[in-house]
Amino acid sequence: MTPFSQVRMRKACVHAASQPGLGLHPADATAHARWGMTSIRAPGLPSAMLGSRVAGFARGLRSVALASVPGWRGRSFALARATGAPHGGDLQPSACPGPRGRQLSLSAAAVVNSAPRPLQPYLRLMRLDKPIGTWLLYLPCTWSIGLAAEPGCFPDWYMLSLFGTGAILMRGAGCTINDMWDQDYDKKVTRTASRPIAAGDISTFQSFVFLGGQLTLALGVLLCLNYYSIALGAGSLLLVTTYPLMKRITYWPQLALGLTFNWGALLGWSAIKGSCDPSVCLPLYFSGVMWTLIYDTIYAHQDKRDDVLIGLKSTALRFGENTKLWLSGFSVAMLGALSLVGVNSGQTAPYYAALGAVGAHLTHQIYTLDIHRPEDCWNKFISNRTLGLIVFLGIVLGNLWKEKKTDKTKKSIENKIEN
Repeated sequence: MTPFSQVRMRKACVHAASQPGLGLHPADATAHARWGMTSIRAPGLPSAMLGSRVAGFARGLRSVALASVPGWRGRSFALARATGAPHGGDLQPSACPGPRGRQLSLSAAAVVNSAPRPLQPYLRLMRLDKPIGTWLLYLPCTWSIGLAAEPGCFPDWYMLSLFGTGAILMRGAGCTINDMWDQDYDKKVTRTASRPIAAGDISTFQSFVFLGGQLTLALGVLLCLNYYSIALGAGSLLLVTTYPLMKRITYWPQLALGLTFNWGALLGWSAIKGSCDPSVCLPLYFSGVMWTLIYDTIYAHQDKRDDVLIGLKSTALRFGENTKLWLSGFSVAMLGALSLVGVNSGQTAPYYAALGAVGAHLTHQIYTLDIHRPEDCWNKFISNRTLGLIVFLGIVLGNLWKEKKTDKTKKSIENKIEN
């Protein structure tokens, strides 16, 4: 041990030994630290208690000594192990309510947990602590809004923010409806038993009132659009209300979810253009439905054992061990439809480069998927946010590229006229 390490160890001994639990005076502690802590005696302590204190203290000294060695890694881990903290990756921030114990976090779950306690069950009912569903509802809207933008221009930021607000509200309303329908089933499934209605944190009447509030606010967002879009948006309410029931009726509830979740692919275009262009909107909507069949089938594999026990249906049960083959087919259909969208909307190289990246993402996602590991299914499921953002980025860059091509075309035309 280097002289520097010895000094640090002595200081640690002084600090630890002088704590009230050991009952030593700082001067005594200094002396013991100087001579290596060979005989600490705490007056008034029973021998068994003293032995446990000294043993814990010795572990702390050993960790400090290791942490003092230059180049040694994992100092915080060793100190945590010495003090009895959870092993490895299980280390968690302190739950102490004091200002030093509470860690600042901007995650959705942390925001929900920091909200007033009476409000938390309603925020969890909206799934604000798990925003992946909102992203998957919102992203098809961004695709459509981006495709409807003028060549060389960014998407309409006002529309993007408006649809973002609508996605939060409608996803919350959909989850509320789903939990109202499924509260008896949720109680029987480990993963869903803690949902607010199933757990009894919110009554059915309270959830119904809350649903009315969400739909009222969503209607306010919808009324900001043109009349065509208002009518089109209102048409999705039947799907929003009925899709949670499909798991009782058919092995294809993911298809019903796809028809519901991708309605924004139609609505975004009409909000910008005033109506839908079938040559662009329909293949875009179809590609979104195929995408939903991919990610929600993966998601459904988490609950397949519970679904069998309680009599619910899903594409995960329908496909079984052939899941990867089906997902590959959906991926080909999705990419084909997005390619058709690009052709019909005059997209450029960045868009098709993005489609190549999407194809690679889907290939990796499906090839490495382990349908028998719920944690892997969850990780693959949430990775689809990245996939959707890649498509949106490709649309934006492809649209900006059009302006560059147009400028070159104008210059070439002007040069020809001058010549």
